[in-house]
Amino acid sequence: MALHRDDHVDTGHTERIEPYHEPGVTPPASTNVNVGGANVANDVVTAVTRVVMIVFTVLEVLLLFRFTFKLTGANAAQPLVAWLYAFTDPLVRPFQGIFPEPHTGVVVDIAALLAILFLFLIGWLVVALVRAIAGRPVA
Repeated sequence: MALHRDDHVDTGHTERIEPYHEPGVTPPASTNVNVGGANVANDVVTAVTRVVMIVFTVLEVLLLFRFTFKLTGANAAQPLVAWLYAFTDPLVRPFQGIFPEPHTGVVVDIAALLAILFLFLIGWLVVALVRAIAGRPVA
């Protein structure tokens, strides 16, 4: 596709560039391209998906800390660790008992890993639903 330019010498005149097509060749279908205008910061869908992802990411990180503390044998009487266990316990409780946990030696908190996976899937589902309701494709 070559470009054809109107040759105007007038410096006050805006040049118009139009596409040139070979005779007998069908021009390609045009596509709509948004080159500006929509402000992403004010987009409600983007804001909602960001908030949802931040909330779920924070919960997943807390569960990952719980898993790491249990794996390394952290002192459960220490206030920060006790708070973390108490805060994440409602998230882990539905998954406890699915797999047996050894109570001696190193404790692998499989329930915490399952809760992380579950929260990831729920977060993705919420974002997909918000985008589907708004008519946006899920990326």
